[in-house]
Amino acid sequence: MVRPSFGTQIALAMLLGLAAGLAVRALPGAAALATTLELIGSGFVQLLKVLVPPLVFASIVSSISNLRALSNASRLVTQTLLWFGITALITVSIGIALALAIQPGVGAGVDAAAAAAPRTVGTWLDFLKGLIPANALGLSASTRLADGTASTTLGFNVLQIVVVSVLAGVAALKVGEAGEPFLAFSRSLLAVVRKLLAWLIALSPIGAFGLFGHAVATYGWDSLARLGWFAGAVYLGLAIVLLGVYPALLAMHGLSPARFFRAALPAIQLGFVTRSSIGTLPATEAVAERLGVDRSYASFAVPVAATTKMDGCAAIYPAIAAIFVAQFYGLPLGLTDYATLVLVSVVGSAATAGLTGALVMLTLALSTLGLPLEGAGLLLAIDPILDMGRTAVNVAGQAVVTYIVAHREGLVAGEEFDPALVPAE
Repeated sequence: MVRPSFGTQIALAMLLGLAAGLAVRALPGAAALATTLELIGSGFVQLLKVLVPPLVFASIVSSISNLRALSNASRLVTQTLLWFGITALITVSIGIALALAIQPGVGAGVDAAAAAAPRTVGTWLDFLKGLIPANALGLSASTRLADGTASTTLGFNVLQIVVVSVLAGVAALKVGEAGEPFLAFSRSLLAVVRKLLAWLIALSPIGAFGLFGHAVATYGWDSLARLGWFAGAVYLGLAIVLLGVYPALLAMHGLSPARFFRAALPAIQLGFVTRSSIGTLPATEAVAERLGVDRSYASFAVPVAATTKMDGCAAIYPAIAAIFVAQFYGLPLGLTDYATLVLVSVVGSAATAGLTGALVMLTLALSTLGLPLEGAGLLLAIDPILDMGRTAVNVAGQAVVTYIVAHREGLVAGEEFDPALVPAE
């Protein structure tokens, strides 16, 4: 028998997960199946996240060591950040246009009693907080009280790991010969982590089955009816960006959209089911290398993109959601407000990179525009369903920018370098 491609395996796993999730909702006695789906899905994501810190650290330290041989290293960083901003500007403009055309907040079926200010609110100080490492490993601990018992969980801030890694890599280069053993260790660690990741990514179809099945069993699709216009506007915007904007940008640079999506589809699918750009980071980096992007650049650009490049969560969604809240409460927005919304979406993803979730980005937009934060509570019921699409677009955008910048700088294997694509310094 011919073994299906990796992307086909994930697609089939998602179909099986859909069937299993629907079975849990339809059969009262399917509690064991629900528990199994949750265990498979959460276990897979947990294993992915365990490997992310050493992957980010070893990748960035090694990439800094390798980038020193390139004469255009500083231009690579500038080009990467520039294209982060360009794509965010395009996507937030699409979000605003769709919200104004569809007007999802006018006559919405959601009950105003559901409005409640969320506990986590984004602020512009979060960027500075996220940049300053709490410790060398970027670890954080949180304790939760429930039913009289306390449980403590450990997490990590990838943006802080990026900062520590960049500083460690630069310091290793500055000390000269004394830093060579450290750089050699980082390259060895990267090779070991990559092999572990290869084994884990091979299990992605199993993880996709559990994650998607658990999502369907938990959230279903019933809550979409009350916010149908809003959800439709968000997914329409995501589809336009994923299937229209990104292919157009690739084609403008002479790159094949079909080739890109053949390579990127597994990572996009994985982002859809995991709802985590960080959890999908290993697969996104593998996509870049599969497209021929130089490993030295890919191992630097993808981790940075995974923490600050979020077209779905930080551009499309907050634009449509903020206008929804304004329409729901009957609060008019002017041209200055829309310009402010664009600014928040273009630079705000970096400001909230120290935290997680599109909810943080939405509250940042609402507070900046002076809209009631309680409006965010209206949308929480369907947030997990929307988050799947948002994360898929996030992952695709991270791979697109990495691919385009590498192509512009002549860092894609098998391509001839075209100086006309490189702007003059």
